Amino acid sequence: MEVLTKESFKAKVFNYETSKEWSFVGVRPAIIDFYADWCGPCRALAPVLEEVSKDYAGQVDVYKVNTEQSPELAAMFGVRGIPAILFVPQKGEPAMSSGFMEKASFDRAIGELFGIKK
Repeated sequence: MEVLTKESFKAKVFNYETSKEWSFVGVRPAIIDFYADWCGPCRALAPVLEEVSKDYAGQVDVYKVNTEQSPELAAMFGVRGIPAILFVPQKGEPAMSSGFMEKASFDRAIGELFGIKK
């Protein structure tokens, strides 16, 4: 799991400075966790995301965006509450989910949105 900065986000997800229309540049579907260190539910979600990252290694990239350090990325996706999870398929528009999610919910979302079964 990698914490994205503005620069790494542009290189691995979407370069919003060169393109106004959504265009995912990743090689695999991605899950992006918008979080803050002070957020209790965010801390509770961290081990779940770690497990998701291991279970889907090589199939789904899991990233984190610290909303305190990269507020412009959170604003770009309209994040108002955290944790906020962005599911980014290879093709099509990303989907946002808010709040803590159980592992089974991630498995279900990955199957439905990405077409990847565990």
